[in-house]
Amino acid sequence: MKPMRFYSACLYCGAELKGRADKKFCDPQCKSAHQYQQAKQNPERFYNKVDNQLKLNRRLLKNFNKAGKATIRKEQLLQAGFDPNFFTHYWKNNKGDVYLFVYEYGFLKKTENNTDKYILVQWQDYMN
Repeated sequence: MKPMRFYSACLYCGAELKGRADKKFCDPQCKSAHQYQQAKQNPERFYNKVDNQLKLNRRLLKNFNKAGKATIRKEQLLQAGFDPNFFTHYWKNNKGDVYLFVYEYGFLKKTENNTDKYILVQWQDYMN
């Protein structure tokens, strides 16, 4: 009895594959080209998402804080696309409050009269 042979094709160029049964590409160039093609179809990699969210957070903090210090309702900032989980560094004041910063713009979550708010600040020299 003759052994059954299964033929498969290269995932990139479609050429017939010879060799191992689990082989997916005919050569390293096809493998690389396929991976590049897949990456182009899904460009939102983790670092892109982080970078884009940091840029958005910075822009929002800058726009809502024209005078150097401001207070805004948390919901208003969140509805604009702000995500408080994305920040670049923090600063702790003498009272123990921890301000989270997105580059030179910072925010501190406060609750006043059962309303969540953010106090927005701009980085100052004395914070070094």
